[in-house]
Amino acid sequence: MVDVTYVIALPCVDVKDRACVDECPVDCIYEGERMLYIHPDECVDCGACEPVCPVEAIYYEDDVPDEWRDYTVANAEFFAEIGSPGGAAKVGVYDFDHSLVAALPPQTHPLV
Repeated sequence: MVDVTYVIALPCVDVKDRACVDECPVDCIYEGERMLYIHPDECVDCGACEPVCPVEAIYYEDDVPDEWRDYTVANAEFFAEIGSPGGAAKVGVYDFDHSLVAALPPQTHPLV
């Protein structure tokens, strides 16, 4: 199992509301092309991001629904190439996503 604290799952794909980014005190939520990702080594496990997500895409690692369990690995593996940049604001939006997300058809969300 990958060591992750909070995980962003499928409901974020093609939404990227960014309320969680604004709430994060350590700037550990990075933006991919289609969704946001929490850096497992930079997250301080404060939980500030979870309640502000309008599509309820953020879960503590132990609470990720079974059907979205692969997003725990995807959040960690997203950083395999980029490492730990030390803050999302200074790197901007990445022009790629984890292969799990990249392979998905466009998502529609009735709540946003």
